[in-house]
Amino acid sequence: MTENVNDTEATSTLRLVWPQWQGAGRNGVAEMLSEFSLDEARCGYAFGSRVLQAILPDHDGPTEVVPVADSESDSTDGVESRQEVIDSLAAAQEAIARHEADRILTLGGECSVSVAPFAALAKQYCEDLAVVWIDSHPDTDTNATGYDGYHAMAVSTLLGHGDPEVTSMLPATVSASRLALVGLHDWVEDAYENVGSWGLPVFTPDDLRGSSARLLEWVAGTGATKLAIHLDVDVVDSDEVALGLGMVPGGLTRADVRRIVADLTAAADVVGLTVAEFIPRDVLALRGLINGMPLLGN
Repeated sequence: MTENVNDTEATSTLRLVWPQWQGAGRNGVAEMLSEFSLDEARCGYAFGSRVLQAILPDHDGPTEVVPVADSESDSTDGVESRQEVIDSLAAAQEAIARHEADRILTLGGECSVSVAPFAALAKQYCEDLAVVWIDSHPDTDTNATGYDGYHAMAVSTLLGHGDPEVTSMLPATVSASRLALVGLHDWVEDAYENVGSWGLPVFTPDDLRGSSARLLEWVAGTGATKLAIHLDVDVVDSDEVALGLGMVPGGLTRADVRRIVADLTAAADVVGLTVAEFIPRDVLALRGLINGMPLLGN
């Protein structure tokens, strides 16, 4: 009897649902979701992870939902909501440790939800793992840069350049030579300086329109046979569709992203995938419309 490869993959894949929202700085959320109250906007990431769960096929393998606090706090040592971020990271690591999964699918939540699963995969696969970070932004902020939102520090943390308290919690980090920034075309200068100083490979949208060849050459050059792919949905050109927190024009098309991921999947074994930063604006608007209507309570 021929083994069903898809069934094997499903049962060895941990589905990690992690609706963390505190890493997105509240001022940025208030500005980029100004059509909603801040309390409503802060629900966006949680609703986004629920929508992702709803549209995916049923999963035969294990699923963990990472508990996320309702609270947030001011910036401490350059990280907004530091304690909430640390507690959530610890909870995610505990959830991952309860399973011996070969692969991890993570549904966020803001960008930092890739940190725990990718660090776990880096420990498991060591130098055989490369990371493809598909995002409009570099996520290379640190405690010393101007923005205190932890979601913009996700790459820094994975590389071991992040907040010392947070990075000390990770079981492994990733070398800059094995992490590529894909779709990068929007940044602030103090964070972007780290891209060059750390030696991170960069592939802009223009580098990848019509062909994934240059990225595939980089993957082959790492020698890695395993890939972890982070997909921040704001990499999709906001003039085509607004999926992420920010409206970022000039990015990849949805067709570009699908082709890039398909090409990567054909080139290596994808052991990690994160879908992050999805903000379902229509869902937030619908919630505001029907909130308080009769028969909707428990």
